[in-house]
Amino acid sequence: MTTENPPIERTRQPSAHAGEFSMCFTSTPRGARLARRLTSHRLDAWGFPYASEVNGTVTLVVAELAANAVTHGRVPGRDFRLALVLSAARDLVRVEVTDTRDDRPPSDASRPPADLEAETGRGLWLVSQLASRVCVVPRGDGGPGKTVRAELTL
Repeated sequence: MTTENPPIERTRQPSAHAGEFSMCFTSTPRGARLARRLTSHRLDAWGFPYASEVNGTVTLVVAELAANAVTHGRVPGRDFRLALVLSAARDLVRVEVTDTRDDRPPSDASRPPADLEAETGRGLWLVSQLASRVCVVPRGDGGPGKTVRAELTL
């Protein structure tokens, strides 16, 4: 079997992003774990090695947002979507986690949790401390649900 590469089109506009990754995952702990692992792998492929601070920080943000999507945004039989975008200047990573539940908006992430020693309830606050911007927007494709977006300046 042979594969042909199409000719390079010189008229294309340069991409506004250095890298993009998007994938759906099952709304289970296993799906959240896979999202975290593939994020770390993608960052390594983009030139941010596994042991780097950037890789660790972005992977932690994805882990928290994916865990929230699985725990609080889960609708049985529906997946969540992870999207990563690396800016063309390679100075910003945008993380988007979309779930299909819009009746449970996230709490205010800017306030520290009442009990910093509690085992739960710190995820969004932690994300807000690591990211330069965090927001919640309606799903972009018009379906039910919401997207939690975090932008990290590198």
